[in-house]
Amino acid sequence: MTKTQIRTYVSPTLVLLAFNWDDGANHPDFLGFAIQRSPGFSSPAPQFLANKIGFDPPAKAQSGSKPRPFPSNQAPFQKFQWWDSGIKDSDRGKTFTYTVIPVQGTGKNDLHLQMVAAESVAVKIPHFVENGIGTYFNRAVVSSQAFSEMLAEHTNLDNQMAWLANGMQNSIVQFLADYTSEVHGAVYHLTDNEWVGPKLDKYPGKGSFVLHWHEGSGAKKSGRDVADKPAMDLFAKHGGRISSHKRTKTSIMHDKFLVGFKNGEPTAVLMGSANFTPEGLTSQANVIHTWASPDLAKLYDERQKLLAGDPTKGETAKHAGWSKSFEIGDAKVRVFFPPEPTKAHVSIDEVVKVIKAAKRSVMFCLFSPTDPAMLEALLAAGDEGKLMFGLLNAIKDPTTKKPVKDPEKVLATKPSAASQMQVTVFNRSRKDKKIVDYDRFTGNQAPAGFLPEQSTIDTSSKVIGAKPKQPANPRSSKIPPVHIHHKFIVVDGETSNPTIFVGSANMSNNSVHNNDENLLEITGSKQLGQAYVAEFLRLYDHYRARALWDWSHNGGKKSTGKKKGKGAKATATNDTFILKTTRDAWVKDAYKTGTAAFLLRTDLAKAAGA
Repeated sequence: MTKTQIRTYVSPTLVLLAFNWDDGANHPDFLGFAIQRSPGFSSPAPQFLANKIGFDPPAKAQSGSKPRPFPSNQAPFQKFQWWDSGIKDSDRGKTFTYTVIPVQGTGKNDLHLQMVAAESVAVKIPHFVENGIGTYFNRAVVSSQAFSEMLAEHTNLDNQMAWLANGMQNSIVQFLADYTSEVHGAVYHLTDNEWVGPKLDKYPGKGSFVLHWHEGSGAKKSGRDVADKPAMDLFAKHGGRISSHKRTKTSIMHDKFLVGFKNGEPTAVLMGSANFTPEGLTSQANVIHTWASPDLAKLYDERQKLLAGDPTKGETAKHAGWSKSFEIGDAKVRVFFPPEPTKAHVSIDEVVKVIKAAKRSVMFCLFSPTDPAMLEALLAAGDEGKLMFGLLNAIKDPTTKKPVKDPEKVLATKPSAASQMQVTVFNRSRKDKKIVDYDRFTGNQAPAGFLPEQSTIDTSSKVIGAKPKQPANPRSSKIPPVHIHHKFIVVDGETSNPTIFVGSANMSNNSVHNNDENLLEITGSKQLGQAYVAEFLRLYDHYRARALWDWSHNGGKKSTGKKKGKGAKATATNDTFILKTTRDAWVKDAYKTGTAAFLLRTDLAKAAGA
């Protein structure tokens, strides 16, 4: 009997385990894997990771109760990847041992752990900052069973926000604490008064901030956006030590970065996809990096000074271009600052080039990409037999655009290339289900045994300048338009030579030609590649499970949660969330060479250089 193969992908708050058992092809009674962690979660003794589904249809959860998890030796994981997010602040720097054990049998009363095929791996949890590079992913999963349970037990908004922020809030607070003499920034929206505002209010040094500002025009002030006025008022209290600059000449000043100074020189950069807002740090999925690099800091500082003068779009575009590459830790990084000249496409051309050169995989987590060339390259990677998975904030159904009734007619109307590609992405998302978007278990559609999930929490009381008030009931809050706010693409993330694109740019025509943005290319960092794969699959698996449930209970279409018609009410008769009792019922084509499931089973568990 062959041993289980295991590969780990680790971020500061997450361990993703990818495993494979080739011998499973020879055992029709192969029912999945049990996973044990040592030390455990609540004691130094080993404990099994828990599964929220079992072999029996789950009973409907009672009001105020939470679904009962099962230890994986009683309810094996019927997947070839699983992740452990039970990492505490005190765990960073410690080593955990994970043992993955194939399970055979016929059901809950007949399970046999195949210890002879078990394999163990030791994993050291990294700190948020390693080798001069800080990496912070928030949890952001308001629509999760874990948060639903927390909401029932802890009504304190501060605790809820801290859990969702997952350490991301500390990236900004610590950066301001590390660079107390001088800091400069360009931030799209700076409204958070939970962590950022109080820290800036007491900031002892000098600095300047470029902030997005649109007065709007016409009687109704169309396009008006002055959300950062309270932040400007906050800076004014510092008597000129911290200045603010209105950026008005591009469609959006969409950057989110800080430059820290020591001894009068730019020393480090904080950047990423997160706006400095309470929701940006908590309920919207984002990433923030810090880079201890004077070379990179100098480039960002020069950009900040350029934007502070509010140049025209054309003047700004004259400075567009990829920088030279700098070594930081085990990574090589270079930056591009859009907007580009009208007919240029240099930033995305490089992204497309790297995607086309992918050796093994492409994973993307994006808010709203519309660049046709890039989307076409992403889809082509999957068609070429590489691992390709995507998560978007929303995938628009072209049939909802009146008066058009079907996607083919949309194509017949000769829409833009971006619109055509959106139709293609929609069709592909329904056909092969490799690309999914935000979804949740709504009240009357939650599967039996699962709690209804939130769409958001009301953080309006945590905005700079907000009048103190009691937060509204989260269940009655309006659904925000943004859940997946990420802007990253990972190419060959599981290899020893990954490439990552990340920053503020949404990979759209606006982000290329009309907005102030920053796009970072990171190459060669095996550690960062692993972190991105881990964090991507955490979110992807979370939302894919919800999408599959929704499609199977709503005639193949995503529900809105508003109708109670046929197929709307969830029942325990569907087997989406019931463990299967034969190998072929859950493995499907994972042992068929060339299928996407085969690649997912085999490639992620391979060694980086294999």
